[in-house]
Amino acid sequence: MAGKLQRPKGTQDIFGDEIVKWQYVEKTARDLLTAMGYQEIRTPVFESTELFARGVGETTDIVNKEMYTFEKEERSLTLRPEGTAGVVRSYIEQGMSRWPKPVKLFYFGPMFRYERPQAGRQRQFHQLGVEVFGLDTPQADAEIIRRAMTLFETLELPELSLELNNIGTPEDRENFKIGFRERVKPHLANLCTDCQARFETNPMRMLDCKVDACKAVYATPDIETYLETDFTGEESQRHYKSLTDILTVLNIPFKRNFKLVRGLDYYTKTVFEITSTHLGAQNAVCGGGRYNNLVSMLGGEPTPATGWALGMERLVSLLPGAPKQALDYYLVTDQHARAFEVAERLRAEQGKTIDIDLTDKNFGKQLEAANKRGAKFALILGEQEASANQITVKNLATGDQTTQSLSDLNWA
Repeated sequence: MAGKLQRPKGTQDIFGDEIVKWQYVEKTARDLLTAMGYQEIRTPVFESTELFARGVGETTDIVNKEMYTFEKEERSLTLRPEGTAGVVRSYIEQGMSRWPKPVKLFYFGPMFRYERPQAGRQRQFHQLGVEVFGLDTPQADAEIIRRAMTLFETLELPELSLELNNIGTPEDRENFKIGFRERVKPHLANLCTDCQARFETNPMRMLDCKVDACKAVYATPDIETYLETDFTGEESQRHYKSLTDILTVLNIPFKRNFKLVRGLDYYTKTVFEITSTHLGAQNAVCGGGRYNNLVSMLGGEPTPATGWALGMERLVSLLPGAPKQALDYYLVTDQHARAFEVAERLRAEQGKTIDIDLTDKNFGKQLEAANKRGAKFALILGEQEASANQITVKNLATGDQTTQSLSDLNWA
């Protein structure tokens, strides 16, 4: 006999009270973002592997270790490990560069990374993200940060902190590499193999290492002093200063984190994370920044851009609760044909939410079901009511009930 089938490791079924929270977050975010001029975009779940190798970065852990890649008809395809690269590909392919600037987009959807599952981090996970194309201004960075914070405030998330950094332009980072390598080289033998490889290929990414021994090296006074001596050029520094001025006016507290570089290669100038003290070691709820070179890296015209993504699993885990989806009416009946007619009229003419009991249980059991569903009113339609063209309306909170005409739908 075949064994019981189970969901794959690193995935989850979302249902019951949990799906209500997800729907609440999605609706809140969609309403907030569309009100601010963002348009939703839905891109494929899989893309050309080259898109992520070029866009995310060949030296990143995502590309080197975590992607789900498969061959089909001699073409390499990959389940998307993040959302930005696919949105940029669509921006280029669909000619959005001809749209009025800024182009403001948002997306929801599943992403896939092969890594060790843990709290708030699954192999199939879900992101909400925003992207703004066409502006190289600190105002655009402030706008997306404000949108994230407004969403979190609306959802009443507890104890969040904003961390910022300025990692400059690619030219700034070339200067950074020289000084950073000089200071790290004496410690190279004590670093993990990943950091030793990044020392040659992408030294800034060493600061994103999660190995305790490596983090201890990067916390030595010589290296910390170097990091806190801003290596970026005047234009990058002006951009950062203007951004922090705006955040101050908006009363959004922030902290400069000189080791914040994010895990993707495409960032320039502004990078940021919003963290929570309620998430343990993996404490980032939302992260993002500016990526002025990614559109041109993927074959488009040079276009500045900025954006963020948040993990839905982590966000939902922080919710203090979600509004209950109260049902207006629950129809208790043994007159099924007439009940369906009444329900359809209520939905069409009054916009009411209503469910019909589809069982053949007695009315007492059906009323118990109405209470369990959280309905405000039970509508009782038995043979006596139907023959008199009437219906009994019972307030399930007070127990009061009245008899009403079926011709009049304004019962409560």
